[in-house]
Amino acid sequence: MATEQLNIGFISPGPATWPHYDSFRALIPEFVKFDFQGLGLYGKSLYEITGRKTEIVSRIGELALAKRWHAVIVIGAPTEVMNPGLCADLKAALTIPVTTALSASVAALKTYQAKRLLLLTPFESRLNRMIEDYLRAGGFEVVAPRSFADIGQAGQLGPEAVYDLTTEAFKECGNVDAIYFQGAVLDPLKVLEKIESDLKTIAIASNPAMLWDILSQLGRRSVISGYGRLLADWPAI
Repeated sequence: MATEQLNIGFISPGPATWPHYDSFRALIPEFVKFDFQGLGLYGKSLYEITGRKTEIVSRIGELALAKRWHAVIVIGAPTEVMNPGLCADLKAALTIPVTTALSASVAALKTYQAKRLLLLTPFESRLNRMIEDYLRAGGFEVVAPRSFADIGQAGQLGPEAVYDLTTEAFKECGNVDAIYFQGAVLDPLKVLEKIESDLKTIAIASNPAMLWDILSQLGRRSVISGYGRLLADWPAI
C-alpha cells in the first residue's frame, strides 16, 4: 500500500527560502512535501520579531487551515525566545502537530540525556544569551564560546570551516554531553557525522531535529545515515 503523502508547513519568520535550505532538502523523505512559507516579520533586524506572538499564531493558523497541512514546523530560535510561550500557544490553537526549532532540539537532547551543552549559533552575543537562558530554564548547563557580529559571516563558512570552528570550541569548553547547533545559517549537516565520530559526542542540529520530531509526532520514521546519530538511530520521543 502506498505511503500517504504528507503536506507540512515549513514556516520562516523572514523570507520563505534561504540558501542553506539546499543541504536540508537532501534529508526530506519522498513521502513529505514541505510547503515553505515566510511571514516577513523583520527587515534589517531580527529583533523586529519581538512581541508578535499573537500575530504569528493567527497567521500560521490561517495558513494551516487554508492549505490543509498535516503538521507545522516553525523555524528560528529568535522567533521563540522573543515571543515566550509561542510553541505552547501554537499547540493550543492548532489541531495538527506542531514543532519549533527549540522544542524539537530540546526533545532530541533529552532523548540522549544530555545535560551540559556546547551551543553553537550564527547569532551575536545578545541573542545567544537569550537562547542560553531558554535552555538553562529547561534544565541544561550551557557553554557558548562563539558569537558572530553579523549572521552573514556565519553563512559564509563552508563545511570544513564549520568543522574547525566546532573542534576549537569543543576543546575550549571542556567536557560536554552534546553539541547543539541552533540556527541553520551555520550549517553543520555535511560534517555532522564527522564531528560526532572525531569528538566522540552527540551533535544535534535544529533542522534534522525538527524533521525527526514532526515525523515522529505523525507516527512516521525516515531513518537516514550520514547525517548524525539522531536521524540514523531515529529514537522514540
